[in-house]
Amino acid sequence: MSETRPATVLQSLNLALRQALADDPRVLLLGEDILDPYGGAFKVTRGCSTAFPDRVLTTPISEAGITGLAGGMALRGLRPVVEIMFGDFSTLIADQVLNHIAKFHGMYNGQVSAPVVIRTPMGARRGYGPTHSQTLEKLFLGAPGLTVLAPFHLLGASPLGAPGQLLYDSILRQDGPTFFVENKLQYLLKLLGPEALREYDLRESFSADGFPAPCTTLSLKGAPPPQVTLTAYGYMADLALQALHRLAYEHEIFAELVIPTCLSPAQPDPLFASLRRTGRLLAIEEGTFSWGWGAEMLARSAEELGPALKRAGRVAAREAVIPVSAELEAAHLPQVSDIIRQAREMVAA
Repeated sequence: MSETRPATVLQSLNLALRQALADDPRVLLLGEDILDPYGGAFKVTRGCSTAFPDRVLTTPISEAGITGLAGGMALRGLRPVVEIMFGDFSTLIADQVLNHIAKFHGMYNGQVSAPVVIRTPMGARRGYGPTHSQTLEKLFLGAPGLTVLAPFHLLGASPLGAPGQLLYDSILRQDGPTFFVENKLQYLLKLLGPEALREYDLRESFSADGFPAPCTTLSLKGAPPPQVTLTAYGYMADLALQALHRLAYEHEIFAELVIPTCLSPAQPDPLFASLRRTGRLLAIEEGTFSWGWGAEMLARSAEELGPALKRAGRVAAREAVIPVSAELEAAHLPQVSDIIRQAREMVAA
């Protein structure tokens, strides 16, 4: 593998795939159009088939078939990684994942495991329209036996970068199935290293049990006590970080940002710790407003903190079909300005 550290989320994930293939002969990649020179729709698998031609398998256009095959491979001791070209098509794998792969370990009294990693890009903001722009991971949250992860663009201590390390650990160190949510606009984000984070205090925490996915809490160095907690994941965490900065410098409102990378099973303790300092919660996601991750975070926070949670709110996408038009798409989706407006209203109330 290259000794050069990755600079972007895309490079980090690509390096993780190549490293996992190099480190364990049980790892295989399956997906549509993932062979070189094309290397996948978003190029995350580029170079893998050239380096490991026997273990990178291009497949027919059948998401259910690909995922079902991966489940069988996992039961026979392999560690398959599936690429679903667009997250919208994850609806086609729901039966294989929710009714079968996620249940195998429990159904057979722990005698088998199914370490399948399913990677897929979610999200809009590229003008792809109604069926290639959705954020649908909430359909998979809370499924027993299934881990749902979403990377954040930190450089971190790993030579793979933090997104790549999360993917690598999912492939080689997770015994159950993983739904690994990427975001189309995340791919080209630069990994945040010490220089980019010099303005911020950063704390990382890990769950005491289960998969060791980090949760990051960021706040401005030297700022007054925080007045509101923002929580977001994936690309929305980048928008929330922009909002945190502008809230401080333009409105003198100071926030903490809590960024989980494990969405399910929920690991809310770092969020609770922040809320004990602020008493206000704004949950931010790109999925539609109702019945989502943000609603779950608010519910858990209310149960945990009771009256100490003074204010709570959500920022999310409108409940409508995502348009192709750039202007209409932007109006449909949560923006930095929405986060700032709602945070200001919460602090003023």
